[in-house]
Amino acid sequence: MDYSKFKSGSDIRGYALGDENNPLYMSDEMVMCSAAAFVMWLKKRTGKDKLYISVGHDSRLSADRIKNAVIKVLVSHNVSVADCALCSTPAMFMTTVEMGCDGAIQITASHHPKDRNGLKFFTRDGGLDGSDIADLLASAGETENPLGNGNGECNSCNFMGRYAEILRNMIIDGVNDEADRLHPLKGMKIVVDAGNGVGGFYAKDVLEVLGADTEGSLYLNPDGSFPNHAPNPENKEAMDCISKAVKDSNADLGVIFDTDVDRAACVGKGGFEINRNRIVALASKVALDSCPGGVIVTDSVTSDGLAEFIRANGGIHLRFKRGYRNVINKQIELCNEGKKCPLAMETSGHAAFAENYFLDDGAYLITKLIVEAAALSKQGKCLDDLISTLREPVEEKELRFKILCDEFRPEGEKIIKLFENEISKHTEWSPCSDNNEGIRINADKDNGNGWFLLRLSVHDPIIVLNTESDEKGGTLKMCKAVLDVISTADNIDILDVSALKDYVK
Repeated sequence: MDYSKFKSGSDIRGYALGDENNPLYMSDEMVMCSAAAFVMWLKKRTGKDKLYISVGHDSRLSADRIKNAVIKVLVSHNVSVADCALCSTPAMFMTTVEMGCDGAIQITASHHPKDRNGLKFFTRDGGLDGSDIADLLASAGETENPLGNGNGECNSCNFMGRYAEILRNMIIDGVNDEADRLHPLKGMKIVVDAGNGVGGFYAKDVLEVLGADTEGSLYLNPDGSFPNHAPNPENKEAMDCISKAVKDSNADLGVIFDTDVDRAACVGKGGFEINRNRIVALASKVALDSCPGGVIVTDSVTSDGLAEFIRANGGIHLRFKRGYRNVINKQIELCNEGKKCPLAMETSGHAAFAENYFLDDGAYLITKLIVEAAALSKQGKCLDDLISTLREPVEEKELRFKILCDEFRPEGEKIIKLFENEISKHTEWSPCSDNNEGIRINADKDNGNGWFLLRLSVHDPIIVLNTESDEKGGTLKMCKAVLDVISTADNIDILDVSALKDYVK
């Protein structure tokens, strides 16, 4: 069977509720074959016949069904299983560090809708790459019987308790409050919006224990139907919600996580939203304070103002590719070359600190920022002050164009190539020299006063257009120019540019 369609970057994802005839439905058989493939892959990698693997999940309604299928297969292959139950994705990786697990399986689809789910795999070296996932799915498709003849065991494990302790100790040691060492957040009001995902533990088991007032926090109880808003720091409704909570409760800081807590954003006093370029700037400032001259790797859509901010704070900015594994792998590559690279971060909120096993961990990011906020509060300052010099665009716009064919990547690359050929014909355009994905073009002051980026989506048959301008109406000027060029494409019939046409109108 061909399971390759379930590959989503470095994860396996599909539908897990509803129509079982959906080609992307994660049936028990599909899940079991994938789990068996991971066991075989891990045995070959480690040389071990007896493996120790942890299994956890986020709050999705399909989690128990998928977990039971995974554990059934693991036990049948003589694996010792640690059932971590409700757990964050970063915590599942940490079981390979703290518990010595040979591997870890997290059942999650991140911020995707409630009917989706997926599988993420970890070893002590981190998450699997896209090529590893492709190999696993190919092996899964060739598996006739996923069950083995072994008799492993499965034991319950409350690893989130240990993980919360690690984060608490970070704050205790980082703040180092001599007056009340065990309650370093006493006097601070911090509200958390967990979006009914896993992140509620951060308010209850980290902040409150350390003395913070968390009254006014929202949606801390896990609920896989996500009845309030999408658990996603990039979602406008979600950010509006935590911003309002900060203002209503007069909090010093607001924190928001995605479903499985590998991404985060925050809100400053008065409701000032710190996400996208702002959260990257804030994390960069903190990272560079302890690693001057370091390289900060970001995704391709970060702003010119962010690049200026990183340089002004003594760092080197490397604008790389979209996709959290892409920026993390680049970070690891640079560190292996002997370069200082303390942080790799996407505007989506994925942040990997080199000091933290190159792991994208939303709770770790927020913990670093809270240590900083506690120090600033003693000076009468707040986190907002650290990014007060960040230059921000007047306008920004993102549009998506679906590619209406199965072999979408070559067709998308044709569109990118069209714009590469067009640059020389437009005196108002110039290529960005520091771009590593798709094509990024600067537009002069009379024709948009900013830049636009055309790139292929990491996972989907979509071309994404990002634009930023330093003047009102600038993104519209650039979008009109993009429409003029894209309309001349030989393959325009397989590209849905209705969103671009509607915006231009």
